[in-house]
Amino acid sequence: MKEINLDIISRDKTGKSDSKLLRNTGKIPAVIYGEKKEPTYIAVDYPRIIKELSNASFFSTVFSLKLNKKEIKVLPREIQTDPLNDKPIHIDFLRVNNESKINISVPIIFINEDKSPGLKGGGVLNAVRREIDLICKINNIPEKLEADLANLEVGSVIHMSDIKLQEGVTPQISDRDFTVATIAAPTVMPVEEEKPETEGEEGEEGETVEGKEGEESKEEKTEEGKEENKEAEAKKEEESKK
Repeated sequence: MKEINLDIISRDKTGKSDSKLLRNTGKIPAVIYGEKKEPTYIAVDYPRIIKELSNASFFSTVFSLKLNKKEIKVLPREIQTDPLNDKPIHIDFLRVNNESKINISVPIIFINEDKSPGLKGGGVLNAVRREIDLICKINNIPEKLEADLANLEVGSVIHMSDIKLQEGVTPQISDRDFTVATIAAPTVMPVEEEKPETEGEEGEEGETVEGKEGEESKEEKTEEGKEENKEAEAKKEEESKK
């Protein structure tokens, strides 16, 4: 189980304006609830929370908070973010103890991708689930789960039963052996080839051009014939005058 110490301060006011003032001073308002106790209103350091949020296992990490010389163990349950910039603006922590049994989502990591013949041959890893919902005690929370891809071919399916769980940890879904991931065949989009121009098309174009040239030559011959006829008629008129 991963447990991290986190410094906090107590806060008495819970209004929007007071929460805004806290955020302006580099703090994030938060609340601790659970175990049938009154909610405790606190504030945590903004840069520290941003750092912890970079870990994929943030929501499965137990934080140890110190307040008034008392240690409180909590789990992050919900983070509210600003809709404009997606920055965290409020955190809900669940109060827990070592005997608490909870439902929790744990990230799953895929290992040995370089040892999978299916992936090396161009197959694609289709991760059906990136997290697995588990039931376990606080002192037995896995930081992560591992799915081994070694020796898997295209068409292989990884089921929940293929994931090793430590003793005392069970999946929330217990009525079936659900799929975690598959290795799918590569999908290649067909490339359309350009159709070459056929000889017939060229021939038709050529014939069309030749046809136009032929028509022009016929018109020229017709004009020449008309001129010759005019000259002949003119000669006849001159001879008749003589």
